[in-house]
Amino acid sequence: MLMPKRVKRRRVHRGRLKGNANKGNVIAYGEYGLVALEPSWVTSNQIEAARIAMTRYIKRGGQVWINIFPHKPVTKKPAETRMGSGKGSVEYWVAVVKPGRVMFEMAGVSEEVAREALRLASHKLPVKCKIVKKDEVVNDEIQ
Repeated sequence: MLMPKRVKRRRVHRGRLKGNANKGNVIAYGEYGLVALEPSWVTSNQIEAARIAMTRYIKRGGQVWINIFPHKPVTKKPAETRMGSGKGSVEYWVAVVKPGRVMFEMAGVSEEVAREALRLASHKLPVKCKIVKKDEVVNDEIQ
């Protein structure tokens, strides 16, 4: 699974998911992209599941780019533990995704293959997504 090699802080605050993506909101590498339409945390397991779904469908053709990375640690305290005694240990890592963020990109395959592969990947993710081409405007549908 994806996770940082090293971090400055072991445990971080949860933060707020407000506003639209102001970086990573254009297709930079490929021809087709999967854009988030709502804010959410995407775990490293979900990113990996989406990647596997895409690469299995396109078999050995095309290229896939993953434009999100799970930088945020999420902690959890053990079951049946009393309140207090500090913050729990890190359980998993998440990528903070805001509306308009291009999460995955694809190139080197036909449009129908790319759309189907990205559709399969979107089923693995906890956000509503739309599939866009490179020349389309991404942020027209978000708010």
